[in-house]
Amino acid sequence: MSKKVTVPDIMSAKGKRKLTEITAYDYPTALLADESGMDMILVGDSLAMVVLGQEDTLSVGMTEMLHHTLAVSRGAKNSLVIGDMPFLSYQASVEQAVINAGRFLKEGRAGAVKLEGGSRVAPQVKAIAEAGIPVQGHLGLTPQSAQQFGGFKVQGKTAEAAKIMIEDARALEQAGCFSIVLEAIPSAIAEKITHSVKIPTIGIGAGKACDGQVLVIHDVLGLYERFTPRFVKQYTKLSEPIRQALARYREEVEKGVFPGPEHSFTMSEEEMRKLSGE
Repeated sequence: MSKKVTVPDIMSAKGKRKLTEITAYDYPTALLADESGMDMILVGDSLAMVVLGQEDTLSVGMTEMLHHTLAVSRGAKNSLVIGDMPFLSYQASVEQAVINAGRFLKEGRAGAVKLEGGSRVAPQVKAIAEAGIPVQGHLGLTPQSAQQFGGFKVQGKTAEAAKIMIEDARALEQAGCFSIVLEAIPSAIAEKITHSVKIPTIGIGAGKACDGQVLVIHDVLGLYERFTPRFVKQYTKLSEPIRQALARYREEVEKGVFPGPEHSFTMSEEEMRKLSGE
């Protein structure tokens, strides 16, 4: 039997094996991700875009995130479930951050939380970790701050920006993060950060030197067609066979082919006669 992945398992994997993380937003996809052997399942605030059809990640709040995290937790028996703290759930104050992080564990049944930012959120990370709640950090392209960056753009492309990011990673480690997501940064910078901290780095568009990788499940499965980032690899393209299956269903209903006798239930002739009054 497989055993439940724990935070110490993630931390001890650094330098020994590559870690795997995938997003999921509901019970069936969490079940599949868990059965595939993923170390971590992130209930990302990206659900705003890939599940709810919003333009960015800012539209979801604690209500939506807790709802989806609980669904994922029901399906993930072994993977470590990480709840993504949404915009304005931790930025306003340390106290608010701890309370909302605790809700992910208490109400969402997650095993950890993730939040975006470097040194500026170190006080929140420290307080959350001291409350007994594991925290995954997130540096580089942090979608909740995309307005500051002028959109979804690669970060850390200058020496000055890279130095700040390395210091941010160290600050997150010191504050108590058990791992850090590095998104859309040059591979060389991700490698430097990975060697600069003792906790695992999880890359997404950050090269292969990271201690692990994370992708959005809809990107991996070819289900999100609005935009495909350069760093995404589609391992299959399910959108087309799904469209074909739905089109066949519609056509068979319209033509009277479905449902057939094998999909229907019968009543005995005796009961039918009773019904007819014979």
